[in-house]
Amino acid sequence: MTCVAIKEGQQVGEPLEVTELARMHSKGKGKSGSDKPNVSDAPKWSESDKKAVEDLILKLSGEGHSTAMIGTILRDQHAVPDVRLVTGERISETLERNGVGGKYPEDMMNLMRQALRMIDHLNSNHKDLHNRRQLELTESRIRRLAKYYIGTGKIDSDWTYKRDELRLMVE
Repeated sequence: MTCVAIKEGQQVGEPLEVTELARMHSKGKGKSGSDKPNVSDAPKWSESDKKAVEDLILKLSGEGHSTAMIGTILRDQHAVPDVRLVTGERISETLERNGVGGKYPEDMMNLMRQALRMIDHLNSNHKDLHNRRQLELTESRIRRLAKYYIGTGKIDSDWTYKRDELRLMVE
């Protein structure tokens, strides 16, 4: 992921400096990894029936799979290398359009579950300072993500993270 920054005194229209964004709570910049092929059409050998792929997405979601797991199952078992090339939208958008999505976005829910597991661990291991710090970092990520989702309108504007109400939100 790159970020374009205009330095002070630089004119709009001049070549811009491109910098890599750092991780939130570590030193890494996250440069390595592979890129998806730049194609606009699904391969000929893949499943290309939009309705069939949507039905599979809804069926797998009903079985309790996450969007990432749905994508993996479609790729490995149903010959759909990229759902967006077939349906024209992300798996989460398909679920949201059909009214199947959860109350909170999936990445935020995963962070809340992680925080809940840490809270349970710290209740029985009071002196575990490393996990206490990790809980603080995870809660910071939740608040940062909540600020983003409030801005985009995906969660209510009056939503706040409260550790004592977390169990009710997750379950």
